[in-house]
Amino acid sequence: MRIPRIFYPHHIPLEQEFALTDDAAHHIATVLRLKANHPIVLFNGDGNEYSAQIVHVERRKVHVEADACLSLSKESLLSIHLGQGVSKGDRMDTVLQKSVELGVTEITPVLTERCAVKLDEKRWEKKQQQWQKIVVGACEQCGRNTVPTLNTPVTLEQWLSHSTTTSRFVLAPGAEQALSRQPYNSQGYRLLIGPEGGLSANEIHQANECGYLSVSMGPRILRTETAALASISVLQALHGDL
Repeated sequence: MRIPRIFYPHHIPLEQEFALTDDAAHHIATVLRLKANHPIVLFNGDGNEYSAQIVHVERRKVHVEADACLSLSKESLLSIHLGQGVSKGDRMDTVLQKSVELGVTEITPVLTERCAVKLDEKRWEKKQQQWQKIVVGACEQCGRNTVPTLNTPVTLEQWLSHSTTTSRFVLAPGAEQALSRQPYNSQGYRLLIGPEGGLSANEIHQANECGYLSVSMGPRILRTETAALASISVLQALHGDL
């Protein structure tokens, strides 16, 4: 019997009945169609997971009770902060979901010259909420008990201005240095990936001026979502837990 993992964004009490969020209740009652007494696993991002069971199910409310807390970390010791050029369609969704599965620590959407997504403030807020749900859903699926940080979108200038002791890389087709040849840094890595169409030559130059090393992922030009996931995989395979 498959035991679903459910995110609950608050303190999880033991031996005490409480209601799940509306989104979680909908998923359990309508999508999974689970009934009372079905076991579930809860997590809230504190690094633990909680064994629980459904107490009762209503149309729009699901009450559960947790009985034990288990300290179970599936986090990579390698810190990776992904700066992803905002892409249109489902490319951004794919990067968010799969990078979480691969163990990324932090994600910042970056607005660049060739960013094709133009939204007003309210629509950006809605998009941020959608992206956060994707991140949480990926944690539910892959077993992570710590939710990676998803920052609000920033401009390239804002991204480059952040001070850091991590190794900084910008993916640039044709770069002489290969990402796979870069040395280990115990402080972690910051990866800058352009949107569809890539970063402009001027943007890559800006990144270089701010301490980012141009690196390549081989002789082929990768789509933005492929570049992000492949680069995270390379770093995790060389220095992390893959």
